Amino acid sequence: MRCFGDGDALYEAYHDTEWGVPVRGEAELLERFCLEAFQSGLAWITILRKRPAFRDAFAGFDPDAVARFDDDDVARLLGDAGIVRNRAKIEASIANARAVVGLRDAGRSLTELVWAHAPSERVRRPRAATFAEVPATTPESAALAKSLKAVGFRFIGPTTAYAAMQACGLVDDHLAGCPVVA
Repeated sequence: MRCFGDGDALYEAYHDTEWGVPVRGEAELLERFCLEAFQSGLAWITILRKRPAFRDAFAGFDPDAVARFDDDDVARLLGDAGIVRNRAKIEASIANARAVVGLRDAGRSLTELVWAHAPSERVRRPRAATFAEVPATTPESAALAKSLKAVGFRFIGPTTAYAAMQACGLVDDHLAGCPVVA
């Protein structure tokens, strides 16, 4: 039995091939952090089902393209029924893209910033048997959220940062009985 996703082909594929697999690259990481912010207060499967529409609406999460979004783009996104239409989350995604461009302009990369916060051990030993044993935040996720905010990211806190760390493979929180780790 999977950690999550059993019974839904899209969710199963995400669990089996993406969640916990290391992610690097500006657009790839920007997408994950933006989608984790959009997920706040919603079920992840909702975001997963809308991910193709998010990718279309946000220019494939190309930081340069999204950083150029203006008030007309915000209005367009607020009218897009294919995505989660939340002004604060939309504006945060644009700000986050601008922060990625700012990092690059300063000679840094989002990949370097994010992966600098990876814990020394990717897998907690012993592996958790249930998600009740998996933390919602860690000192590393708190530090990552603080670092991202310092460069201009919005809608990021320790819990969202930890969810992104799980999604991006900085940590591997697949449960002990999960077939992915068997």
